[in-house]
Amino acid sequence: MLEKARTRLQAWTPRTLGDERAHAAVLIPLIDATSPRLLLTRRAGHLSQHAGQVAFPGGKRDATDPDLVSCALREASEEIGLPPAQVDIVGRLSDRRSRHGLIVTPFVGIIPEGLEFHPSADEIAAIFEVPLTTLITDPRQHTDVIDDARGRLFVPSYTFGEHILWGLSAMMVVELLAVAFDVDISLDQAHPHAPLRYPVNGRQSP
Repeated sequence: MLEKARTRLQAWTPRTLGDERAHAAVLIPLIDATSPRLLLTRRAGHLSQHAGQVAFPGGKRDATDPDLVSCALREASEEIGLPPAQVDIVGRLSDRRSRHGLIVTPFVGIIPEGLEFHPSADEIAAIFEVPLTTLITDPRQHTDVIDDARGRLFVPSYTFGEHILWGLSAMMVVELLAVAFDVDISLDQAHPHAPLRYPVNGRQSP
């Protein structure tokens, strides 16, 4: 399953945004197992930005980062204790603009099963995993209607226990599923069976 993903990602040409805005990078870790899983985090509740939100490990590029993939690996090491040497980068996805003006570049990496993670108490409230076989079924609870520079987007919102995956991270997941696993899913049209919701001030409506 992950070898197919590797082949498809390496052949993919992602959309890039090359303006002068500040850049950030995130790592999308895929756990290599009999049933491969996607690793996600929930941000600490006291943070000034993205508090309590589900996200991938990552952050703003530092002057010491030689490139964006180095930024993603450094942030994953700092946030969850993932050693860069354990990450096999297999591709990247399209750049996205965050609500705070950053251009965010996602990198997809395969990591071995059985690693012990050490979340930073300053930044991470929880680390959790979702089977790819679950995501491939598109188990969304509803679709968030979000307007951005590209126009109107229809972004799935997934609930896994106490964790809600939505917004920018969900956009990345949609592209990952479509490109790496050939899932028929898109941000450009509403899901025929999922209710629409309209986030308010960057938060999900109740």
